[in-house]
Amino acid sequence: QLQVVESGGGSVQTGGSLRLSCKASGYAIWRTMAWFRQIPGKEREGVAGVGRADGRTYYADPVKGRFTVSLNHDASGSYLQMNDVKVDDTAMYYCATTRAIDSGVPEPQQYDYWGQGTQVTVSS
Repeated sequence: QLQVVESGGGSVQTGGSLRLSCKASGYAIWRTMAWFRQIPGKEREGVAGVGRADGRTYYADPVKGRFTVSLNHDASGSYLQMNDVKVDDTAMYYCATTRAIDSGVPEPQQYDYWGQGTQVTVSS
């Protein structure tokens, strides 16, 4: 019922910036959109989330002060602005949605519709 597509990944040097985009298309209702990341051998972890109705945001500790998540202009998706990136930020980044109004660090189990992911590689 919903197609979720991420874009904007690529290679960047330590300290640089990158902006990821996500758009959800379809008729399923979503109230929260969140970003996750995963590297081989590790569990998928929540990065940041934003409420569709009020724009409320929340972040995981490792990215606080460096990443900013926001809704796009028509609330069809979101942006993840990544500043002062570190090598540890290297991961496949995923965007996902849920009907619930979420808060706190997003949990993958709460999210229903997922994008295919976009790779972010940070070099020193």
